[in-house]
Amino acid sequence: MEFSAEMIAAYLGGEIVGNTQTTVSTFAKIEEGHPGALSFLANPKYEHYIYDTQSSIVIVNNDFKPQQEVKATMIKVEDAYGSFAKLLELYAAHKPRRTGISDKADIAPDANVGCNCYIGAFAVIETGATIGDNVCIYPNAYIGAGVTVGDNTILYAGVKVYEDCRIGRNVIIHAGAVIGADGFGFAPQEDGSYSKIPQIGNVVIEDDVEIGANTCIDRATMGSTIIHRGVKLDNLIQIGHNVVIGENTVSASQVGVAGTSKVGRHCMLGGQVGIAGHLTIGDNVQIGSKSGISNNIPDGTVYFGYPALPISRYHRANAVFRNLPELSKTVYRLEKQMAELTGKKE
Repeated sequence: MEFSAEMIAAYLGGEIVGNTQTTVSTFAKIEEGHPGALSFLANPKYEHYIYDTQSSIVIVNNDFKPQQEVKATMIKVEDAYGSFAKLLELYAAHKPRRTGISDKADIAPDANVGCNCYIGAFAVIETGATIGDNVCIYPNAYIGAGVTVGDNTILYAGVKVYEDCRIGRNVIIHAGAVIGADGFGFAPQEDGSYSKIPQIGNVVIEDDVEIGANTCIDRATMGSTIIHRGVKLDNLIQIGHNVVIGENTVSASQVGVAGTSKVGRHCMLGGQVGIAGHLTIGDNVQIGSKSGISNNIPDGTVYFGYPALPISRYHRANAVFRNLPELSKTVYRLEKQMAELTGKKE
């Protein structure tokens, strides 16, 4: 489909600078632009690309002031990145949607499958499962006994959802993710061995959640591991048993949250953050990449480092750490001078 600058500006509420009839039919990064493509410029460090890009239309922020001629038609909006994302959503919504149930899928006779669903080859849906309307279940996915999956949810190839877990509406779970595997619960025995503690709870994933490829969310020992509405989890994340993740919290790849910890709402966890068990992370908390969390964190704070510190303390500590070689030489020199002075007094 082709869209003119005039149509795009009307949809975004933007202002056109250039030819209102310029048309585009695809998207491209600004540095890889080509005729007929739509790009965006939000980060100032990429500004130099806009003067040479071959893209036909570029979305920019209202405050962008070019330093030289821009050949592309520009559409000025309040938030270039957000507007570009909005257009991508519109484009994705118009892509053909898969429908139909493969004759190679294995669906239990008492499973309840809604309308307009797609179920791919070798997908398995066990007894008592309930699948909502417009759900897409890709090949080789597994839906355990008693699982519920809400309307408009997408489970990509190889997703495994263990028994009795609950998946909300408009959820996206990417390939290889495992929902509801046993939590890591073992009791030490007198002989040094470990006895497995049965994990009889489940996982509850609320609406509008997205879970990345090969992420694992463990079922609760008792009760539920809960991923609240709007949470976004990247690839390769581990969520332990009985963890609760608050609404609209986002986590980058390789985050690990140990059992029974609670993460608040609107938090941002950088890649490889590790959170120990039985902790409480407040609302609106930001934690920098590779940080190790071993204590509770209050609302609205920023932490970084291992062990993690409030960001201002971390920067002060890091400044000292960077100077340790020089400080070590200074201390050695002072010790030598003290020894010489002490020797003279003796």
